[in-house]
Amino acid sequence: VLVAVKRVIDYNVNVRVKSDNSGVETANVKMSMNPFDEIAVEEAVRLKEAGKASELICVSVGGQPSQETLRTALAMGMDRGILVKTDLTPDDELQPLAVAKVLKALVAKEEAEMVLLGKQAIDDDSNQTGQMLAALLGWPQGTFASKLAIEDGRIEVIREIDGGLETVSLDLPAVVTADLRLNEPRYASLPNIM
Repeated sequence: VLVAVKRVIDYNVNVRVKSDNSGVETANVKMSMNPFDEIAVEEAVRLKEAGKASELICVSVGGQPSQETLRTALAMGMDRGILVKTDLTPDDELQPLAVAKVLKALVAKEEAEMVLLGKQAIDDDSNQTGQMLAALLGWPQGTFASKLAIEDGRIEVIREIDGGLETVSLDLPAVVTADLRLNEPRYASLPNIM
């Protein structure tokens, strides 16, 4: 299982606009893993604990500071972490399609059978990377997952839609994006992060 994680401004931080109005102030601001990605990491760890997954790989695309996001995912129970280093900024240069193309290449290299992502990042709220990745791979997708179960090479995803809940049954390999109600992420302790 491949899980994509993104480094974003912590959700508890009051965001400030730069004085020249060119973007959001990120200097000396606490950063953390995107909350929806934390839920995806937790679900992957639960799948492994239930014997439904053999190896968990977390991936982040970004600069050197994204290592701490990967360390948090590893502390939560992921097996390996991959940092795809780039100098592009997430604000305007590193768009969802570029991330989806990077993830597609990693899926092929790592021979992943499932990709888990958060449904969207709290910094740009694009909600596009998972869907674009599924299209690029030609895989089925289960978006906004509030519950999932794997049996006999198929995954059943209960997803939240405007009218309530919808259940989709997908053949593996598949792309799944996590919604808030999928689970409650475990705490990554400081010794584990270190």
